[in-house]
Amino acid sequence: MLAKLVPPARKDGFRLVSAHSFSRRHLLGGAAALSLGALPFGRARAAGPLTVGFIYVGPKDDYGYNQAHAQGAAALKAIPGVQVVEEENVRETTDVQKTMESMINLDGATLVFPTSFGYFDPHVLIEAKKNPKVQFRHCGGLWTEANPKNAGSYFGYIAQGQYLNGIVAAHASKSKRLGFVAAKPIPQVLNNINGFLLGARSVDPSITVQVIFTGEWSLAVKEAEATNALIDGGADVITCHVDSPKVVVETAARRGAFVCGYHADQSALAKDKYLTGAEWNWASIYKGFVADMQAGKAPPNFVRGGLPDGFVKMSPYGPAVSEEARKQADAVKAEMMKGGFAIIKGPLKDNKGNEIAGAGTALAENAAALEKTNYLVEGVKGSA
Repeated sequence: MLAKLVPPARKDGFRLVSAHSFSRRHLLGGAAALSLGALPFGRARAAGPLTVGFIYVGPKDDYGYNQAHAQGAAALKAIPGVQVVEEENVRETTDVQKTMESMINLDGATLVFPTSFGYFDPHVLIEAKKNPKVQFRHCGGLWTEANPKNAGSYFGYIAQGQYLNGIVAAHASKSKRLGFVAAKPIPQVLNNINGFLLGARSVDPSITVQVIFTGEWSLAVKEAEATNALIDGGADVITCHVDSPKVVVETAARRGAFVCGYHADQSALAKDKYLTGAEWNWASIYKGFVADMQAGKAPPNFVRGGLPDGFVKMSPYGPAVSEEARKQADAVKAEMMKGGFAIIKGPLKDNKGNEIAGAGTALAENAAALEKTNYLVEGVKGSA
């Protein structure tokens, strides 16, 4: 009976489970899952390969957030003794709890990466308490000592990449109006908007960024509408923080605007209109976590890094990027690679007139305060 319920592993050791072919959530909710739950499945798997689970809120080929994590997962397949299981299109609801339980009980996963922001609280925290022998590491959650010790979080300071995007965008813009399509006003998104504006203003202090929030991580219609509205309002360079930038990139390029990418490389979607992009590079951190598990120790609970740590990288420059823009962006990137580069530094106010940083003060990229950001800086038009 079990062989009919669990899809066979592929030759590369991966077992990809999509919403279209097989649902872990439906299986776990049925009578078959109840009978299987009594079997010592996890203990039987413990002597075999390390099974690592990846959970994505959208499709793993979305040209964006999920694809970046899937690329990191793919890098694990060459590691001896590692098996990877994945599930796409898992909502930020109790669905993710069912998927985690399925990976643990049916596949024997002992290291699980639920990658979407909304998975952490309460879902990862609940499952970590229920499964103390399983390690859960979440992307972006603000783990604290009060949380379960078998949980944790990791993230990258990709606002550094958006700062560099801003420099290149400022050189390309003729209207001095830039556009930003954003999903939700959480700290990570606000930091990226602020970084984009401050990078641009390091070139020209008169530049502004108009932001439109769609309210969802992936909502193609609203993303297209927001992109068109920004261009209609005079923006001639567009960037974004949504799960799949594909719609934003293609819509902007079709309208004749330049584009700075995000999450992954979208240059193939915009060609000569693609300037550069801020990309994730998750392979190194995933390999590090796996190495810890194979050595018999728990991965660290709180991990952060930026460009100098290899967590973030930049897309190659497009043909429209001027030599002057390249030189300035490269010079700033070289400073970032030394570590300790501060994007938020005084004197600086938010776009409501409140002081964020006084003269001579700065928030380094590893400052915990950045992960509690609730403001947009002066020069950003829009509200959080």
